[in-house]
Amino acid sequence: MRIKQLDDKTLGWVKAALFLLALIPFIRLIIGGLTDGLGANPIEKITRSTGYWTLVLIMVTLTITPLRKLTGWNWLTRTRRMLGLFAFFYASLHFLTYLVLDQFFDWDSILKDIIKRPYITVGFPSFLLLIPLAITSNNALIKKLGGKRWRWLHRLVYVIGVGGVVHYWWLVKKDLTNPLIFALILAVLLGFRVVYWWREAARHLASSVNQHP
Repeated sequence: MRIKQLDDKTLGWVKAALFLLALIPFIRLIIGGLTDGLGANPIEKITRSTGYWTLVLIMVTLTITPLRKLTGWNWLTRTRRMLGLFAFFYASLHFLTYLVLDQFFDWDSILKDIIKRPYITVGFPSFLLLIPLAITSNNALIKKLGGKRWRWLHRLVYVIGVGGVVHYWWLVKKDLTNPLIFALILAVLLGFRVVYWWREAARHLASSVNQHP
């Protein structure tokens, strides 16, 4: 049986549960910081953790559309905005950890890093592309932009996903297991969209041919 919609009360509980789950990595970092539980290199621990969860949440948001189309669970789209904003939240923490704790606002050093270190060269613009997506994730700007332009803008998430995976892949020097898993997941999610768009285009073309013999 397909649960295409949830009532507002049930959906509220679902969103509250997802909110708390998305906060867990942040809470763990806070507890680790207060209890000296972040290991010998706490800055690296925070950087790796926030970067990892940024990618996880980006993959989760990209999963919503395929899952909705396969299951008919249309209510999933009402959780996407919150999850996307959590991805931006962790990406911001990831960037601020580097900017403040690692580099201490040393702009010359940061510029050199962006130029010389490939994983930062890819990661920095990927973070910048997240900013307009976060800013426009409210009803007022969606209405102002119009649905079509808003959807085109938010397709930047595909570029961000690729950039995030490449950033992680180039950062990890030895064990590539996690970057490979993220790359495979992303390939499946993007591949689903390509197949779906191709089928929709073929169906539209066939319909046009039938209407104009």
